[in-house]
Amino acid sequence: MATEIFDIDSMPRGGPGASWLDRRLQTERLEYLDRDDVDHLKRKVLRALDRGGRIFGQNNMYARIALDEVAAVPDPKILELGSSHGGVSRAILEMHPTAEVTVTDVEPTSVAAIAAGDLGSHPRATVREMDATAIDAPDECYDLALFALSFHHLPPRPAARVFAEGTRAADKLLIIDFRRLRPLLHVVQVACSLPFAMVLPTSHDGLISTLRVYSPSALRALARYADPAITLELRRSSFSPRGRMQIAVAHR
Repeated sequence: MATEIFDIDSMPRGGPGASWLDRRLQTERLEYLDRDDVDHLKRKVLRALDRGGRIFGQNNMYARIALDEVAAVPDPKILELGSSHGGVSRAILEMHPTAEVTVTDVEPTSVAAIAAGDLGSHPRATVREMDATAIDAPDECYDLALFALSFHHLPPRPAARVFAEGTRAADKLLIIDFRRLRPLLHVVQVACSLPFAMVLPTSHDGLISTLRVYSPSALRALARYADPAITLELRRSSFSPRGRMQIAVAHR
């Protein structure tokens, strides 16, 4: 059961002890991916993410990070939350000959697109519509729940629910997301990104992502709020470009 240790709804993305400047470097503005009134821009961003994930090897990188967490499990059962285009799940299935993956997203259109592709007929894949804050699965049903580059889309209270649900339905919850920069570096990044964000949909969403991503202290606070019994480990990976990605593993 969650314990109220602070005002979860007003917690800054930089964590309870965030500085004044860090608190200014956040926004409630939605990415195109989160909006229902700009479908053409949302689809454009999704296509760019899918293309970039394949061309630059990001899907493979995240798949390797996930498979490292279940290296000791002969036939791992993996749940991907917020899969968007299914690229990471596809890479997991290609890399591991016996892994079973449940590919999910909360958006029906994305789920339908994934189901219509190769993953929809893959013998070791199950495609489902599912909310990461209310996982429709029994306790300890999966060896790993993976949430890659989507956690920052959630406000604090739903984000805490992901910790509670992910560690209930799976032995481990793996969150891969962008790393929140130190405030002064963050100001420079925002200043450099703003001109591109005004004209390019992918840059628009990328800039908002940097303003909504959670710091390590925020992740710890969210995990404690979800359940004090949750252990959170923040890791660096040999597959992750230094300083760019944040890897968190939660378990009970």
